[in-house]
Amino acid sequence: MRFVPALVLDAVLVLVFAVIGRASHDEDPGGFLLTAWPFIVALLLGHLVAALLPGRPRRPWSLGWGAVVWAVTVVGGMLLRVVSGDTAQVAFIIVATLVLGIFLVGWRAVAALLRRRAHRERQSGGADAAEAAGGERIDDGVVASSEDAAEQSPDASGPDAVPDSDPHTR
Repeated sequence: MRFVPALVLDAVLVLVFAVIGRASHDEDPGGFLLTAWPFIVALLLGHLVAALLPGRPRRPWSLGWGAVVWAVTVVGGMLLRVVSGDTAQVAFIIVATLVLGIFLVGWRAVAALLRRRAHRERQSGGADAAEAAGGERIDDGVVASSEDAAEQSPDASGPDAVPDSDPHTR
């Protein structure tokens, strides 16, 4: 169930994409569901594919997960549009690919940067406080405690891992 917040945010962003697209063409923005439904269906499929991939990205808010969701959403959404009798002109494919990429991968990139920054701030300001609270100073001023060891898990490895992420956001 840890994927639900990422799925909800992704769905909202796909709906925003559809509203912006319809409004930019002077179409009734109220009909945004007609534009959005193929991409929403493909988005659900994208999350399923990301969850089932062997060696998959483990966190729904990771860049790897976002890349999988983005690719499946664009390709699947376009295919569903065409199969349902709508068009998929080259210009629309390009714009949809770029906008959905910015939306679906972009928020994950911002989240990763914020997690890294927060972790660095905790490390720089928290080393002396952690040592005073019973931690043990080891190489390069890093403070280790039994809790630190418990937080290091196999989940925290891989190309899409944020090695210095907040353990409570995993």
